[in-house]
Amino acid sequence: MASKRFIWQTTKAIGSILRMRKLLLVVLSFITVLPSASATDFPTKKYLDLASIKIMVAAAEAEAKKRNVEVTICVVDDSGNLLFLEKGDGASFGSIQFAQKKARHAAAYGSPSKDAAEHVKSGSVEALAFPDFFPNQGGLPIKVDGKTIGGMAASGAKSEIDEAIVQAGLDALFKK
Repeated sequence: MASKRFIWQTTKAIGSILRMRKLLLVVLSFITVLPSASATDFPTKKYLDLASIKIMVAAAEAEAKKRNVEVTICVVDDSGNLLFLEKGDGASFGSIQFAQKKARHAAAYGSPSKDAAEHVKSGSVEALAFPDFFPNQGGLPIKVDGKTIGGMAASGAKSEIDEAIVQAGLDALFKK
């Protein structure tokens, strides 16, 4: 009885090994047929690096100083994540949140936060329920090759001046 059991187990094991070998050969044949992935196959994404942020902020600070105003400056990435925030010495505490909201609006919608203000003024108040929608001038999207890679905003002065400060930062980055 023991020898029949041994033969049965050996036959079963050999059959299992043969099936595994066939499966391994099939898998290996698919691997050799599929093209290999290299770093060049992945899409590239433009993003804001620290050097770019420093260029924009330095120009925005210079514009604020030229206009003799104290503002909070904010830069966010394309998802609205905070990359830079600086409150001017004389800027109000509330300008911190306003600058972040303006920048997030610009990044989320790829349009100036002024457009949101115009939208609400035209009577479309339901837009206020949109995520990151903020109807106050002073936030601008940062676009490269037509794609929004972030948003920048200033808050603490008159809205038109806030936007002019941000525009100076973007102009410095894109050398306009």
